[in-house]
Amino acid sequence: MNEVVGRDDLLLVTLDTLRHDVAAELAAAGRLPNLARHLPGGAWEERHAPGSFTYASHQAMFAGFLPTPATPGSHPRLFAARFAGSETTAGRTYVFDTPDLVSGLAAAGYRTVCIGGVGFFNRQGALGGVLPGMFQESHWEPGFGVASPTSFEAQVERAEQVVAALPADRRLFLFLNASALHQPNWFHLPGATREAGDTRASHAAALEYVDRHIGRLFTAMSSRRRCFAIVCSDHGTTYGDDGYTGHRLAHEAVWTVPYAHFFLEPSA
Repeated sequence: MNEVVGRDDLLLVTLDTLRHDVAAELAAAGRLPNLARHLPGGAWEERHAPGSFTYASHQAMFAGFLPTPATPGSHPRLFAARFAGSETTAGRTYVFDTPDLVSGLAAAGYRTVCIGGVGFFNRQGALGGVLPGMFQESHWEPGFGVASPTSFEAQVERAEQVVAALPADRRLFLFLNASALHQPNWFHLPGATREAGDTRASHAAALEYVDRHIGRLFTAMSSRRRCFAIVCSDHGTTYGDDGYTGHRLAHEAVWTVPYAHFFLEPSA
């Protein structure tokens, strides 16, 4: 990462609330063609979330604690704040001297931009301003939120505008929190009704919706130079699993998330 930072643009996409099992099933079934072509080996990596809900997980990720591989080991991190005794900071780790990765990248010359999705990014109250307040520039509007059936394509359009407006020599760190997977998501499943509510199947349909549009985001982010992309979930959620519904609870469906990182090469 010490070679990547300063050379490439950076993209972090959190597919808010996406379950690992659903993501893995859809990739294996060929239902995520645009994502799968970038996933190493065409499959998601299974990881453990750093938090069980959006606010906690993003605070951790912005401090350098991305989801942890779901296998035993010390697992050196891509990014880490400098502090004595860190057992997951290695030679390949990009170490920053600020309290969070976002300000660390800003100090390294990056333009830091947040395109929010769920309520923790909407700036409609004090709490909703904490996470986007870390960035030099942040965007949110109701059309990006959980109630919009076209949230992700609207977010991608804003990302395209951000990239187009940035001077060619300025490096970019773009963060996008995709709200489409979060409840309510019933409207992404053909034939579903508001009365029937959200299901594991509508959750899967929401991921297919994201896949249909994410290629535009990848194209925009690789239009200026090579881009290092991280696409992952911040936490999963339950749909009646063992009697549980929702998240912010300790259940395997909440703690286990899909993760991938890869390079997006610029088009010729």
